[in-house]
Amino acid sequence: MGELVPARAGQAAGPPPAVAATAARGLSRFAAARGIPAGPEFLLDYDVIEAFCVAGLDGRACSTRGTYRSALYRLAAPVHGQPGQRATPFAGTKAPLPYSPAERAALAALAAAQRDAARRASALALVVFGIGAGLRPGELVALRGSDVSRRGRRVTVRVGGPAARVVPVAPAYAARAAGLARGTGHAHLFRPGPADRGYKNFVTKFARALAADPAAPRLRLGRCRSSFICDHLAAGTPLGELLAITGICQAESLARYARHIGGAPAKAALRAWDRRRQAR
Repeated sequence: MGELVPARAGQAAGPPPAVAATAARGLSRFAAARGIPAGPEFLLDYDVIEAFCVAGLDGRACSTRGTYRSALYRLAAPVHGQPGQRATPFAGTKAPLPYSPAERAALAALAAAQRDAARRASALALVVFGIGAGLRPGELVALRGSDVSRRGRRVTVRVGGPAARVVPVAPAYAARAAGLARGTGHAHLFRPGPADRGYKNFVTKFARALAADPAAPRLRLGRCRSSFICDHLAAGTPLGELLAITGICQAESLARYARHIGGAPAKAALRAWDRRRQAR
């Protein structure tokens, strides 16, 4: 819609006006198909823009999606103010493939089959806090028993570091998370005892050395975290909530994972937009 692209003399450097107009038309079509009002205050809501970039541009080149998003953010700023944090460019590589239900069961069995109790507990911690809480390698390495809390059936993990947050453990992994933490106190849950926890491949090296059937899926924390994120996207977790529990700064970064689960992210984004609209 042309009214979304005002002509401004001496416009700051950015995507050309023709690109902005094309992005605005695409956004308008995307929003109209979902019943979103045509006014700029609705179309240029940042959640609507994110949903368009994730689902409306599915299959487009990463560079195109990033350019459109940049153009639309420039249009949105005069309407809604600057976003809290600027976006990072769309990643050029796909997110790791999430584990299927059968693979997750196989990974739990792999952890239980390790030769001693210490290795079994650490392997299970990798599975439980990777798939169940989406922890990054450094976050898993630093995790202590005292960081895990249980209240009824709800289990949470307090994550420190640059992306400090509290993460609710997925219900399927909550009991095992609490069990691993029970009686551990302030000790580390993953490979407790003296160790060089700053070693870059601390988690990867352990996972590679696990005894496993050649046909079993390889245990990789990147795929575990991808499974956690994709589960939430598929369930329609509001984007703001998902960003908070994953420690991801920008909803655009979820586009890498959204490719694995189809159009569910758009539904989550639009639900978030609808709640904000109703609160106005």
